[in-house]
Amino acid sequence: MDWLNYHHLYYFWRVARAGSISAACRELMLSPPTVSAQIQELERSLGEPLFNRAGRRLVLTESGRVAYRYADEIFSLGREFVDVLQGKTQSTSLEVSIGVNDVLPKPMVYRLIEPVFRMSEPVRIRCIQGTPLQLLPPLSVHELDVVLSDAPPNPDIRVRVFSHLLGECRISLFAAPPLARKLRPNFPRSLDGAPVLLPATGSALRIALERWFEAEGVRPRLTAHFEDIALLSACGQYGHGFFAAHSVIDDEMVRVHNVEKIGEMPNYRAQFYAISVERRLKHPAVLAITKTARTVLFG
Repeated sequence: MDWLNYHHLYYFWRVARAGSISAACRELMLSPPTVSAQIQELERSLGEPLFNRAGRRLVLTESGRVAYRYADEIFSLGREFVDVLQGKTQSTSLEVSIGVNDVLPKPMVYRLIEPVFRMSEPVRIRCIQGTPLQLLPPLSVHELDVVLSDAPPNPDIRVRVFSHLLGECRISLFAAPPLARKLRPNFPRSLDGAPVLLPATGSALRIALERWFEAEGVRPRLTAHFEDIALLSACGQYGHGFFAAHSVIDDEMVRVHNVEKIGEMPNYRAQFYAISVERRLKHPAVLAITKTARTVLFG
């Protein structure tokens, strides 16, 4: 393909957003054959199918998801370009794409990226959540600028990246007030047989918890384990088991989730990393994250 036809790309983008050709046609006030032909031309020029049909809806293929991400960026920039020329907004020239390991609590992620919102130069932030296996390959080909994680990359994931330690903190244990009041006396022996909610298998926090349980000689009763930390915290809030969180967000856990702190895991520290393809970090937004994390959040 020598040149991308942006008319074809625009119709594809509108159909992907609307979920069907008929819905997009109502928005565009065009006939379905016209829009279908535009998308077919785009698929021919790219040499890849962009949609699969699922009943009456269209579902993006893997190539379609890539195309949609770029199209969304292209047309968002186009709208911004017009707004800037018409004096409706300021230009945002700096962008940062941040991958977030999905085992990190959302309050922790916000505190890590919050310095970017305060930069003197406006920055457009794109956050992608996933597992390291999902995030590190896009990082290695510069689709992401940085990945925030609670552990260095697994050597089994064969990508060339560098880990930058942001800091470390203690690990706290929480529960809904009735359960917390029951477990706080005689802690940590009280945890033996108590219901526990655990993060995903293989995560750094899960490994630390299991090692600590073994060292203390306690065997909590596994109620559930989650890849979604927000769901884990919600279940803990409603009394379904005790759970762990990082001490730097103790106050927020108590205030937002209406839980109480049971105690801490002595001698165990959670670590946090910025993972990049660069040995020396250069992106201004990534530098803002690392500087604030080291001097304020974990300092």
